[in-house]
Amino acid sequence: MKIQESAENYLETILMINERKGSVRSIDIVNELDFSKPSVSVAMKNLREHGYISMDTDGYITLTEKGSEIAEKMYERHKFISEGLIKLGVDPKVAVEDACRIEHVISAETFEALKNHWKR
Repeated sequence: MKIQESAENYLETILMINERKGSVRSIDIVNELDFSKPSVSVAMKNLREHGYISMDTDGYITLTEKGSEIAEKMYERHKFISEGLIKLGVDPKVAVEDACRIEHVISAETFEALKNHWKR
């Protein structure tokens, strides 16, 4: 099942915050993405209902196996594409912004081909 780009972004953000801080709460996502609290709350409810995250009674968010799989895929793509664009001479800020868009639309086949090509 293909999930929406916004859900992929949320999952990737949860992974990144967790790697940086060791734990994630909704307010961390609000601060990271500069979204409103109600928007993040609705998104977390949707992700929880679809089995991508779990939330404990203290509000700490954990990726489920299903959510982690998507988050790691997006994060790998993001890092690889942004680093590749920077190596090609793209301004780092532009490279990161472009990678954020590209990571969601590139096919698995094309991504693997790029990885194989750039590793040579």
